[in-house]
Amino acid sequence: MGLVYADVELINGFELEMAKKFFIGQDEVKRMYLNNMFVDTGSLMLAINENIQEMMQFPVVERKRFQLANSEVGEFDIVGSVEIRFKNRRTSCEAIVLPGDSEPLLGTIPMEAMDVVVLVTRQELVVNPEHPDMAVLKLK
Repeated sequence: MGLVYADVELINGFELEMAKKFFIGQDEVKRMYLNNMFVDTGSLMLAINENIQEMMQFPVVERKRFQLANSEVGEFDIVGSVEIRFKNRRTSCEAIVLPGDSEPLLGTIPMEAMDVVVLVTRQELVVNPEHPDMAVLKLK
């Protein structure tokens, strides 16, 4: 499988809630468009880097130890609430903050929550063709 990238929007979910309660204006909610975010089906979480965190100022929820794909083990900030938007889908989740300008990536937990799939033959992230107008949560 080749590399897959997608265009997504990140929104500061804490500020979005503040705007809904009229504590701040909608124009004060921080948003960022990421063209060509790496879609990583081998990762669980959303990952942003310190540069994105500096601009978006997501609240830090905790600090946690992780092992990265390159076998590096370290403690990293976990931030939230990050709202992710892709086409007609959205979800809120936490994100791990990677050092410096590391490549941000979209992991499987937010992909599942948005009901999007990777089309390997086209190397593309798409809204689940079985549910084009709504996300479906599979419960057992």
